[in-house]
Formats: sequence, C-alpha cells, structure tokens
Amino acid sequence: MAIVIHEERCKGCGYCVETCKKGALSFSEKMNAQGIVYVQVDEEKCVGCGMCYTICPDIVFEIN
Repeated sequence: MAIVIHEERCKGCGYCVETCKKGALSFSEKMNAQGIVYVQVDEEKCVGCGMCYTICPDIVFEIN
C-alpha cells in the first residue's frame, strides 16, 4: 500500500497530523507553491488506516 500526498492541495491545517494515532504524519520542512508547509508521511509508521484521507478537507491524500 502506498500513500500519495498531493502537496499542492495542502493548506497546512494539521487535522491529519493530529488524527494520526501512529504518528506517521508530520509537517515537512518544504513549502508548496502557495508557500504553505505541507505534510509528509513516514511510510514505516503508516498502517494504512485511512484516517488522514477521511479527515482531510482538501483531498490531499490518495491511498493506493
């Protein structure tokens, strides 16, 4: 399973970071085209539960 993050859609709200019970999501040190620090995933911690996908208001996550 792979999680794709569409960083250009991220507004940096942090809902996904707060919701992730495994601590797999954090803010990156990079900015998207809008100048917003976007989220990144630690794939070793991610269990593919889909909570990030469910909570995100901007459809940043794609789970394959």
